[in-house]
Amino acid sequence: MLHKYGTPAFRLEAYLLEVASYLGVHASFIATPTSITFVIWSDKHEDEYNHAARLQPGDLDMSALSLTDELANELLSGKVSLSDADMRLDKINEMPSPYGKVITGFAFALATGSFSMLMGASVPEILWTGLLGFVSYLWVLWAQKSKRVNLMLEPVTSFMAGILACAISRYFDPGINIPLMVLSSVIILVPGLALTMGLAELSSRNLVSGTARIMDAIMQLFKLYFGAFLGVAVGFSIFGQNQFEPAASLPYWATWLAVGLLCFALVPIFRTRIKHIPWALMSAFIAYGVTVYSSIYMDQTFGTFIGAFALGVFANVFTRIANQPSTIVAMHGLIVLVPGSKTYIGLNSFISGQDFVQADHVGQEVFLIFMSLVAGLIFANVVMPTKKAL
Repeated sequence: MLHKYGTPAFRLEAYLLEVASYLGVHASFIATPTSITFVIWSDKHEDEYNHAARLQPGDLDMSALSLTDELANELLSGKVSLSDADMRLDKINEMPSPYGKVITGFAFALATGSFSMLMGASVPEILWTGLLGFVSYLWVLWAQKSKRVNLMLEPVTSFMAGILACAISRYFDPGINIPLMVLSSVIILVPGLALTMGLAELSSRNLVSGTARIMDAIMQLFKLYFGAFLGVAVGFSIFGQNQFEPAASLPYWATWLAVGLLCFALVPIFRTRIKHIPWALMSAFIAYGVTVYSSIYMDQTFGTFIGAFALGVFANVFTRIANQPSTIVAMHGLIVLVPGSKTYIGLNSFISGQDFVQADHVGQEVFLIFMSLVAGLIFANVVMPTKKAL
């Protein structure tokens, strides 16, 4: 169940070992993004049980993760029996999103529009991007009911976003920044977070899981870019070429508003529980604010390290106070810090030789920022260690 909710392999293995130790069971676990292997044995190995489960890569579900963690705590404290815990796990597994489809759809629109605001888009581009983000959510809904659509979700979503952006440029708003709008409309699907989790697993010497997660994220990125590239090419052939005319960007204070709106929009998307919303908002502002002000006095890469360090300390403080997994609030801050968009921009620059936003040395910058993120979180766990495996 924890694997299903997007828990990194090293934390999942540590958590399972805690439960096994409490139950007095000799056990070993190997977790990867697509499988878990269980080995349980008696004191002198008279009896041994082996089980390998083939699983799909997990999705982030902060509500189910929180409820599962609370259930595990009740089990470890003796408040519920194993049979009762097993029944409640089934209920958590079948539980729908606490926010519903309509609110989640508006959250997609708000998140994509907020991200385009962070990238310096104009007001019309922000509104159009929000509309494209809502269309992307319709594809996500379809993918939940169709295995075929789920397999092609990334390329078909970016493909349709590219065609629709070209149509908007032709009939409604000529001069818009089409590549920026396409990127922003699919930003929820850009696997920057998965890349960071993969690097964190590699740094913890979970080599198989980390390598698998990174390769999966790279393939998702390629599929997104191919769909966007093809969609824009088809759109240009149907509606004609677009001549980008830079419009006036919003003032600097709008970036802080964008951070708040983006984090607030992630609440329904991540299914964060209502009682954790203030913590999630604080994590985003702490991560972004510390990074911005640190970058004034030092290199941006080191500023990202300081921001990730502050985020890690805050997430571990949240764990000590609320007795909940640090992942619940850390994910919101990481979305602000993770340079998934810069990875996409770098891929666009590498293939087409063109930049749709100002981004010098983007490839080197992306690598250094990823390393700074991982290092900051590791240092935070040393300075302010968490008492929970998650």
